[in-house]
Amino acid sequence: MKKIFRDPLLYIFLIFLLYPVLPFVGKSISLGTELLLWFIFTLSFNLCLGHTGLPSFGHGAFYGLGAFGAAITFLRLPQGGFLSSLIAGLLVGGIAAGTFGWLIRNKRGVYFAMLTVAFTQVTYGICWRWDSVTGGEMGLSGISRLNFLGLSMRDPHVYYYFCFAVMVICALVIRTISRSCYGLSLQSVRQNHIRTQFLGYDPGFYRFSVYALSGLFAGLAGAMYCLLIQAAFSDTLHWSRSGDVVMATLLGGGTVSFYGPIVGSIIFVIGKTLVSAAWENWMLIYGLSFVIILSFFPTGIMGMFKKKPGLAAKPAELSPTPEKTVERRTEN
Repeated sequence: MKKIFRDPLLYIFLIFLLYPVLPFVGKSISLGTELLLWFIFTLSFNLCLGHTGLPSFGHGAFYGLGAFGAAITFLRLPQGGFLSSLIAGLLVGGIAAGTFGWLIRNKRGVYFAMLTVAFTQVTYGICWRWDSVTGGEMGLSGISRLNFLGLSMRDPHVYYYFCFAVMVICALVIRTISRSCYGLSLQSVRQNHIRTQFLGYDPGFYRFSVYALSGLFAGLAGAMYCLLIQAAFSDTLHWSRSGDVVMATLLGGGTVSFYGPIVGSIIFVIGKTLVSAAWENWMLIYGLSFVIILSFFPTGIMGMFKKKPGLAAKPAELSPTPEKTVERRTEN
């Protein structure tokens, strides 16, 4: 029981359970809903960056494809509905990530990063030009949130709590994955893929599988965002959206803490909303704050609260020197 009360996720869940009744911020229910979706998006991205060390700079593609998957299912298919739209967005994001992840599973470092950027720009260009399917520059609109399980999703508060429930499930699932044997294997790939290979594991398979898994969650977040704004636009696939999720994750400290993406999402979304309302060049302030924080705290905000490892023992304290060993053998 004490372990449950020491769990930071419990207090994060409680805060956002009470978000609609909180003073000031509780009035903006759409902002709270967007925050919940960003939690899912950044936590899924951190499976690649923080846990596996994959510099995926194209995750906005899976978020955007999930949004278009939900929109096309709702508008173009006769059986399109609330649940089917979400499932379609999840599957489109996962299939796209799995297909692309299989092609680049053996790439590393800057080659992996550049290929992900190229992929998101290709998908962005296709959605921008394919008017008959994606609506091109105008996107797809006319989407409405239908009833689900007898609840009216048109009510912003009802939809908020639906997104809250999905976020809770996704956060618990992602944390379970990160702490499982599979998650430890991902960390092994991040630390040293050569040693991992010598241990009998296939690093390429783990890169592919975690990329596809991350794409599933990102596609789900995109589909829910589509239903939030009741439209889908090509801008969600642009490389800048991928840059936003990278910056939010690094700013919060996703490389050293599971909770880093959540902290970074709160700072990014709320900061963007407040500053952009006061100044149109809000990205300048955000970029400067990002540079300053990471210059002094390379591991992000959560890295500030990490305990520094103790001083390593001296070699002489770990084992006797060769000279002392020879002397002992002579004495014996």
